[in-house]
Amino acid sequence: MESSVRRVSVSVATRAPTGATNAYLVGDDPAVLVDPAARTSALDAFVAQANVKHVAVTHTHPDHVGAVADYAEETGATVWARRWREERFERATGVEPDRTFAEGTEIATDAGPVTVFDAPGHAVDHVAFGVGEGRQRILCGDLAVVEGSVVVGAPEGDVRAYLTALRRLRAKRPVRLLPGHGPEIADPSATLERLIRHRLDRERAVETAIRGGASTVDDVVNAAYEKDLTGVEDLAKATVAAHVEKLARAGRVGWDPEGGTVRPAD
Repeated sequence: MESSVRRVSVSVATRAPTGATNAYLVGDDPAVLVDPAARTSALDAFVAQANVKHVAVTHTHPDHVGAVADYAEETGATVWARRWREERFERATGVEPDRTFAEGTEIATDAGPVTVFDAPGHAVDHVAFGVGEGRQRILCGDLAVVEGSVVVGAPEGDVRAYLTALRRLRAKRPVRLLPGHGPEIADPSATLERLIRHRLDRERAVETAIRGGASTVDDVVNAAYEKDLTGVEDLAKATVAAHVEKLARAGRVGWDPEGGTVRPAD
């Protein structure tokens, strides 16, 4: 990884298979600290070597924000949050943001501008950060992973928004993706295509299960998944519910969220 973007793997309570979240330091003076999930000696050392002027997160899930307050207080950095999501940010971090960003906002570093891209779907406030000009390295949070897939689960997850975010990111033709979990993604195009295809395949499996007689989320999970779900049953149910919501908005299935029942479209 180029020296202007440094990664520290932070062990933290997370459902990600890695058991860790990647924190990133972009630039040296000034620098942006992204996704400080927890305070560790390794992350302390990185922060001490730079002039951290800004702290930001890709989204406010607990496994990405645990040390925002600590590092903001220690460095005196400007704390950023997604515009219109300030209360959510403060609840998650315990810190009132100093400034807000939106699509296209740029944060200056000596490594070039850090540019904000909206990327909701996994979380309603999810963004990505592009580093430099032109075809960029992009800190993509939980938008993409090098292996496996990202959880997009109800009630917060939005499959339609997530697919849109993947396609928008693909259109930017980044040279590298730097994810919130796991190693960097050296072939962004292939990975994004794989994740899009996975979501569409899952959607087809969910719709096929419903047309085959599955009438509850549990029924759909049992019919649509062919792998062992031990330990992740709740994530599978949340994922199916998010797909059902997308299909229902498109008029392809009928969905009673209160009763938890689903049926083929009339």
